[in-house]
Amino acid sequence: MPNKKTTREKDTAAVALPSKDEILQHIKESPSRIGKRQIARAFKIKGADRPAFKALLKELEDAGDIDRKGHRGFTETGRLPEVAVLDAVRVDSDGELIAQPANWDEPDPPPLIFVHSSKVSGRAIGVGDRMLARLKTTGDGAYEASPIRRLMGGPRQILGICEISETGSCIIRPVNRRERQLVTVPRDARSGAKHGELVLVDVDGAARKGAVKGRVVERLHDPGVEKALSLLAIHSHGIPHQWPAAALEQAKNCGPATLGKRTDLRAIPLVTIDGSDARDFDDAVWAEQDTDKDNSDGWHLIVAIADVSWYVQQDSALDRVAYERGNSTYFPDRVVPMLPEDLSNGWCSLKPHEDRPCLAVYMWVNSKGKLLRHRFVRGLMRSTARLTYEQVQAAHDGKPDKTTRPLLDTVIKPLFNAYACLDQDRRKRGALALDIPERKIIVNEDGEMTGVLPRVRLASHQLIEEFMVLANVAAAGSLQKNKSPGLYRVHEPPDHERVDHLRLVLKSMDISLAPAGSVRAKDFNSALRAAEQAPAKDLVNTMVLRAQSQARYEPENLGHFGLALSQYTHFTSPIRRYSDLVVHRALVSEFKLGEGGLSETEHADLIEVAEHISMSERRSSTAERETVDRFTASFLSEKIGSTFTGKVNGVSRFGLFVTLDNTGADGILPIKRLPRDYYDVFEETHTLSGRHSGTEFTVGDPVTIKLSEADAVTGSLVFDYLDHTRLRPAGTAKTLKSNRKKSSSRKSSKHASKRIKRKH
Repeated sequence: MPNKKTTREKDTAAVALPSKDEILQHIKESPSRIGKRQIARAFKIKGADRPAFKALLKELEDAGDIDRKGHRGFTETGRLPEVAVLDAVRVDSDGELIAQPANWDEPDPPPLIFVHSSKVSGRAIGVGDRMLARLKTTGDGAYEASPIRRLMGGPRQILGICEISETGSCIIRPVNRRERQLVTVPRDARSGAKHGELVLVDVDGAARKGAVKGRVVERLHDPGVEKALSLLAIHSHGIPHQWPAAALEQAKNCGPATLGKRTDLRAIPLVTIDGSDARDFDDAVWAEQDTDKDNSDGWHLIVAIADVSWYVQQDSALDRVAYERGNSTYFPDRVVPMLPEDLSNGWCSLKPHEDRPCLAVYMWVNSKGKLLRHRFVRGLMRSTARLTYEQVQAAHDGKPDKTTRPLLDTVIKPLFNAYACLDQDRRKRGALALDIPERKIIVNEDGEMTGVLPRVRLASHQLIEEFMVLANVAAAGSLQKNKSPGLYRVHEPPDHERVDHLRLVLKSMDISLAPAGSVRAKDFNSALRAAEQAPAKDLVNTMVLRAQSQARYEPENLGHFGLALSQYTHFTSPIRRYSDLVVHRALVSEFKLGEGGLSETEHADLIEVAEHISMSERRSSTAERETVDRFTASFLSEKIGSTFTGKVNGVSRFGLFVTLDNTGADGILPIKRLPRDYYDVFEETHTLSGRHSGTEFTVGDPVTIKLSEADAVTGSLVFDYLDHTRLRPAGTAKTLKSNRKKSSSRKSSKHASKRIKRKH
């Protein structure tokens, strides 16, 4: 059996490099773009030969013989990608529709592209149309195109609601609040669309009197049915939601992983703890008292994560669709997952009593929750139980059920004891402790919203969060220590201007905050504690949140301000976040844990990957938030005229922004619906002040209002003012004098107030 030295010498032994012609031929014969790793593997390039091989590829690229496009790898120069945007340009003598790449600007004529099928969603594609299509070479320099969907070419496209009047005229009302222009659709351009349907419209241009004309190109759904509300967000934000056949086929063909060289974790009673409605389980946990006598009060923890990188290899069909989506998107009535169900709910879900491949991290912490050391392994595990947060909390509180009772002493109690140490460390380092009320939209089987419930925060939720944070810290530490390529979860300190503005608002509430240049997460926590008993507690938490910078992904470690950590990444959810999949690949490569590691191509493209998945995360977050607003507005539309209580969450020259107490829904109380007066807006203190009545509205103030409008399409709510008990009579001289003095003082400052007259 060879010794370690012999093995290492064999791995780095010189191999004859392929010629440029051989590399070109291999790339040409590849059915799709191919990465450096795949090319190197084909020619058995290893160790010391890699720099010379990389230089060969660079020479070919510089000479224009091959083309590299970011994450997707190399292809022969001039060859079209597997999926491309095409323009239908003519019909040949045989009646075949011919297309060419959109915006073709090469000196040579475009290749011949036959459109294999000329229909998308039942509508024929014709000359002048633009489409997204899948391409296949025919072997003679030509291509066959299979349209995926029609795209906006010259005409702009909008998503809107079809409204047909009694006279038969048809207009399209855009669902995007920023689109104010209505679109008229002639009778012969409606494609059968009915009143109230959600439709995609080509806007053709301006007609008489500034009206805009268009034609319906796709009928999507009836928005009157609440289950269509998430479709509005999916289409308006362009969230990929249809599976390529190749990705579905690849997921279907996946199967169980064998033990092989994996670490056998099947004897360890790892458990998953998730929400009661969860369908995929990608993380499992376990803890025991550390047996090391030097750390007798410490703990040994294991966090095992589904080994998605084993199934989703770089540049495969599954990888491309996961990268495009960037993450899973969650709506009240559906999920748009990052991976097909055969994986997300199948082979990559840590189901109880079934063998599953995993990437696990062993971690040792002391009695104060400080991470002492850690070790990553690629393993095979078998979950002992699928538990819910409520089950685990009840067991911890002395009310175990038949599932948790046998696990109470051996699994659940050790988990909580280890969590107590981690929580101690979190408090000591001063992680931002925001308390933002979360609400869950309750949807029935028909996709109809039936109510809103507050999300209860249990110790079991925090337990899992702290275990995941520790695992993420361990992963980031490994990347940083070994200077390995990867992605970090970055949260930089807040912008100075935002902090200074927040400090002024908090000062008006007698709450102090450190200056912007020296503020830490701990300082924000002090302000939050000072507001705990205040009526505006929830809004102070919201304002602190809004003052923070936006977290993002970066190949460079810039620390995490909110968690008060010098290094942090995302490792624990590769089923639903592409960032975590990249980190898994980086760790597999770093610790030489087998196939599925980070390739040189992916390493080179980490900046592009980070930008893309940061964008997709923001896209999903906005779509999710808008959909919750739409569901809530739809639910409240049956309560027009009802009285509600709420709190002012913002002031502007348009009026007051109000958050309802029961549902958490946000709406506007327009200035014209307030008692008649001249109103001054003081932005530095978030106050709206009536000059004659002395009435003031400040962020956090309670108000009684009536719901006057609720639009499910835009998710907007409009209120009328009812709380006349707040009005101060004109004879209240002391109040008026104080108010005028304050107004005069403010107007003389550099922050001039804005005056608004309430008009009837």
